Amino acid sequence: MGTSVVSALESDPDITSIVGVVRRPPGRRPAKTEWHAADIATDELTGAFAGADAVINLAWLFQPTRDATITWRANVLGGMRVFDAVAAAGVPALVHASSVGAYSPGPKDQAVDESWPTHGWPGAAYGREKAYLERVLDAYERDHPGIRVVRMRPGFIFKRESATEQRRLFAGPLLPQRLVRPGWLPFVPDIPGLKLQALHADDAGEAYRLAVKRPVSGAFNLAADPPLDPAALARLLKTRVVPFSAWFARTAVAAGWHLHLVPAAPGLLEMALQIPLMDVTRARTELGWEPRHTAEDAVRELVAGLESGGGMDTPPLSPEAGAAERAHEIATGVGKRP
Repeated sequence: MGTSVVSALESDPDITSIVGVVRRPPGRRPAKTEWHAADIATDELTGAFAGADAVINLAWLFQPTRDATITWRANVLGGMRVFDAVAAAGVPALVHASSVGAYSPGPKDQAVDESWPTHGWPGAAYGREKAYLERVLDAYERDHPGIRVVRMRPGFIFKRESATEQRRLFAGPLLPQRLVRPGWLPFVPDIPGLKLQALHADDAGEAYRLAVKRPVSGAFNLAADPPLDPAALARLLKTRVVPFSAWFARTAVAAGWHLHLVPAAPGLLEMALQIPLMDVTRARTELGWEPRHTAEDAVRELVAGLESGGGMDTPPLSPEAGAAERAHEIATGVGKRP
């Protein structure tokens, strides 16, 4: 998301200066952007925010899934430090990256708006942490009425350049690079409740740009059409669907995680089966946002990036580096270390 948000902001002639607060400065140097090295969990942030018209908080640590105290410290406590620094620096607007994962379980046959409860799925650290920050922002808005707070709740975000990192985070080093291409995957599991919404990262970046510039507040669902179920994914991958019970799928993912074969914790699958479909009417009418890519376009880019080892010149998005990199992933515990 960071690279797409920076690109969207860079394209706006009214935006003259962007400060990117990052743990590891990237090699790329966009024209209007300067990098400020800081860890939101430990470092002073007020100085970096001084004079800003808005702060966009995208920081999120997905791994290690095997030590939730580390992700809680970075995501929740670090997020709270960002919010406090926004107030201390006198920044008038805060745009926070929440998620569809913050939502409580909901329907798959109709879309819910932003009033749907955001208590997350307790079995997944990701859902717990996103939901907790929603509660923090409830109190924050009450205590800081002069700060315009926007909560973005996107679906699953993909682009070609993020494919290698998403493979590292969720599938792990044992997924063959060439397997995920149309016609090569043997099947897509047809699991009851598996129906998700996705969008292209560049469309999400445009939504963040609009949230910075327009006098809006509150929550915005972000997703592109159509919702993706196993049949749609099978069509994209030119393969077939095979029925799987939810119990079997959960057991298989849990076994892979406990055996350190995959980095994605089984709670993420549970969460994916529970989250509702989102209504994006508010983003369209109040932000004036309209995605340029379909959800299927976003998945096609992910698949193309997985096949080609796509990436960018930033530490998280570094492209596929071959067998040595995958051996390092295995040696570090497949989801055990950040």
